[in-house]
Amino acid sequence: MRVILVLMDTLRKDFLKTYNPETFVNTPNLDKFASESTVFNHHYIGSTPCMPARRDIMTGRLNFLERSWGPIEPYDITVSKVLQKHNIYSHLTTDHTHYFRLGGEGYINQYTTWDFHRGQEGDPWISRIKDPEWMPEQYYGKLRRQYQANRETWYEDEDKYPTPRTFKSACDWLELNKDEKDFFLQVEVFDPHEPFDVPSKYMKMYDDSYTGPYFETPNYGSVDVPEEAVDYIRKRYAALMTMTDVHFGRLVDKIKDLGMYDDTLIIVTSDHGYFLGERELFGKNYMHNYNELAALPLFLKDPLGRKVGERISAVSQNIDIMPTILDYFNIETPTEVQGKSWLPLIEDQNYDKKYAVYGAHGITVNITDGRYTYFRSPNKDNSPLYEYAGIPTTIRHYLGEKNPEDIEMGQFLKRTKYPVYKVPIDKPAILDGLGDMREYTKDSLLFDLNTDKEQKHPIQDAKIEDRMKRALVEQLEELEAPEEQFKRLELDDLE
Repeated sequence: MRVILVLMDTLRKDFLKTYNPETFVNTPNLDKFASESTVFNHHYIGSTPCMPARRDIMTGRLNFLERSWGPIEPYDITVSKVLQKHNIYSHLTTDHTHYFRLGGEGYINQYTTWDFHRGQEGDPWISRIKDPEWMPEQYYGKLRRQYQANRETWYEDEDKYPTPRTFKSACDWLELNKDEKDFFLQVEVFDPHEPFDVPSKYMKMYDDSYTGPYFETPNYGSVDVPEEAVDYIRKRYAALMTMTDVHFGRLVDKIKDLGMYDDTLIIVTSDHGYFLGERELFGKNYMHNYNELAALPLFLKDPLGRKVGERISAVSQNIDIMPTILDYFNIETPTEVQGKSWLPLIEDQNYDKKYAVYGAHGITVNITDGRYTYFRSPNKDNSPLYEYAGIPTTIRHYLGEKNPEDIEMGQFLKRTKYPVYKVPIDKPAILDGLGDMREYTKDSLLFDLNTDKEQKHPIQDAKIEDRMKRALVEQLEELEAPEEQFKRLELDDLE
């Protein structure tokens, strides 16, 4: 039995024709694959952004209720390690540089083998002391010197870009292992994540007439560029989606050529979305988890052909990937896993997941039942707030650097006797460098997706809000959320 998981970072659901027939983005290979798969209509993030989302996927548990961006912990049970115990080979091929940064420890070591394709974002790869040859004097947003150095190795040579190299390596791995019957292959590309770097031939598909300052990576926060630059960055993102789609298509062709397409479970999804000027916002992390960020595409290709071309309306999220894979291999799911297998959905059996809970550590905690989305804001002091970690690294730094005397250590997590650090937090780690962003999430919001799909008009309905609050409390208890989360969210009176 074979499973292939394809993860495309920052892939916007509403930019795909499968979910939005009016989109201007050209992704024929994803469109075709969706038509040959089961499409999930209410698939959501769990923890954001990148590494929290990956810990969700690998462990089947929500990361963000306990800690922010961080490594695989010593007490984590991962899907790849469980598979290996049952003699299922696992391989990761990726260009995601965060696996190799501070706060990304241990992920790649979960796989039997792995392959890394360098150069994305700030990957410290090309060692050039002098400035790169092309450092534009005028630009909007961010300009990474290291990325400018890296991109000189592939500029305009499409096959040398990291995403094409990653998909090519997946094709090569499948060719090498074409006679094997049992494996798990994870194909993970950083695109269409920023910086939105793409060969000019793809930009020409989207009217490349922009003449303003260089612009490839927006600043996170309120839109700070002219309207024509907003339009341009959306087109750059679209062009990068199209390039990613081209190379995804080559992977699908290889799977078909090797005769694997009809007897392999294939899952295609993303980790989170991104704001490209909608609601006058750029980026992610600091704002409410509107569906531009929280609603994900999900396509499931069942080797038995069940539910092909059909849509699933049940709520799902990425913590469900682990139990689905284990279920497919007829392996018992560990008791600590919080996700639910999707196989009952395509077998017309009972599926008991009613809600998705999602967010980023220390910001809002959100819940949806597929119709209503409820964003629960913390109290004005955003306290009490702690991170729980066996390995106290996070993105760019170590937890507790500023207040080591306040750190406690003990057996604070229900699922393990492993002692962990309990680190008091006064500002969410993922917001480092962004200033005070509390204004963006100061109010709790409730939306009815049946009447307001775009979440533009919050509703005031005390009865529905009370029901969603009580559902959130119930879910937090079931998810073993730390006790202080209830107080921080002002939900402790409902426990």
